[in-house]
Formats: sequence, C-alpha cells, structure tokens
Amino acid sequence: MKEFKIKVNGVEYNVEVEEIRNGQPVAAAPAAASAPAPKAAPAPAAPAAASAPKTAPAAAPAGATTVNAPMPGTILSVKVAPGDVVKRGAVLLILEAMKMENEIMAASDGTVVQVAVSAGESVNTGQLLVSLN
Repeated sequence: MKEFKIKVNGVEYNVEVEEIRNGQPVAAAPAAASAPAPKAAPAPAAPAAASAPKTAPAAAPAGATTVNAPMPGTILSVKVAPGDVVKRGAVLLILEAMKMENEIMAASDGTVVQVAVSAGESVNTGQLLVSLN
C-alpha cells in the first residue's frame, strides 16, 4: 500500500493505492527501517458529487456493435436515442477532451439499441458509449 498526496482544484487529498496484478493484491516489499513520516492534517471532505456511489458500467447487448470512448473526456451532448436509425459517419455524440470537441461517429449503418452515457458524464478510454444493431 502506498500513500500519495494529490491536489485537485487547489484542495489536497491523501490517498492510499494498492497494487493489483491478475486480480490479486501484490505483497508490498518490506519497508526500510525509518522513522514514520509526520501525518498531514486530514484532508477536507470531497465534494458531494465525487463521493456519490458509481453505478456499474453498462454492458452492450449480445451481438450489438459497440462504440467506445477513444479517449477520456466529458460528454457534451448526445445526438441519438434508442431506436434511431443511423448511417455510417453519423454523429452519435460530442466528447470534450483536452478543450477539444470531438465528434464520435457511427462506424456502420444500424439502429441505436442503447445509449450508455448522458450529457455531462465523464468517461474513460474504452468505456461503452453507444450500442448499434
């Protein structure tokens, strides 16, 4: 277990990180004998939105073509809804990443089966955005 201090928007947080390989925690190497470092003052509570429980990632229906996030960012707008028929190259949603608005387009013709994100949501690379049949 390693302890780090992170600063987000000017607020410092102390976090502990545990290394995991193949789904199992990795045993930490014995620490060298040293005096314990002084503990910093407790970090202020995280904003309410950050402490809200996350829902499980959406799974694509069987046999569906998936459109995944090519990079981490924030969904600015969703241009389709379940049941919409789209053509290859149609804009499905707008993803903001590094101050750039990226159009996420359909790779093939199809019908929207599922929209797994909503406007304002933060997404990670590879996260399911839209499923097409």
